[in-house]
Amino acid sequence: MTERAFTAADLEALRAWDTPTICNALEVVTPHRRGHGFTVRPFQVADVAMKPMCGLARTGTIRAAHPAGRTKEADRASRVGWYEYVAEAAMPTIVVLQDLDDVPGTGAFWGEVNSNVHKALGSQGCVTNGSFRDLDMLAPEFQILGIINPSHAHVHVVARKLEVTVHGMAVTHDAVVHADRHGAVVIPDEAVTKLLATIDLLTRKEAVILDLCKAGKLNIASLREAFSKMDDIH
Repeated sequence: MTERAFTAADLEALRAWDTPTICNALEVVTPHRRGHGFTVRPFQVADVAMKPMCGLARTGTIRAAHPAGRTKEADRASRVGWYEYVAEAAMPTIVVLQDLDDVPGTGAFWGEVNSNVHKALGSQGCVTNGSFRDLDMLAPEFQILGIINPSHAHVHVVARKLEVTVHGMAVTHDAVVHADRHGAVVIPDEAVTKLLATIDLLTRKEAVILDLCKAGKLNIASLREAFSKMDDIH
């Protein structure tokens, strides 16, 4: 397995921050990616209060509108192969599933069983343009961003370990993904260990203006002065 420039502890540390904050820091650390690398459409979220996710992407495509056309044995082998793929990771994972149906979300891949199985295999949750169900029976602390739908129809995995696109965010196998109720973003490997220091810097800069607002002292003159002070914070 290729050695990464970060550890599982580095990914866990990023879970302390919401995804918009991660995006803000990425604009500083990797400015060339400012206009892409994140989702651009809203999701329904299994639990809006849940802690953010941060893990290695396990990517796949699904369909549900029609049967897979495979034998029972082939279907079983495909499902087991998918689970093996999800389990083969040295760090926590996030599943990113692209639904290929003309009407994405026709059938729910996610529910009580799959959420519990994937959590047991080391996954923190899923980002998908497909659907999920069993809202009261999903695995605890397993987040899902997707569409809510009551039926699984003919849902099946089409392919795994390939580049997928979900709501405008392109994701490759093993990419670092951060996600919460706001959406998801891909973090380049080289940026992972630089984000916390950048978040600290941005937080201190923003505090100059926010403190004025909270104290009821913000006006145009104080705002101009605040911008100057922010420029001096490094």
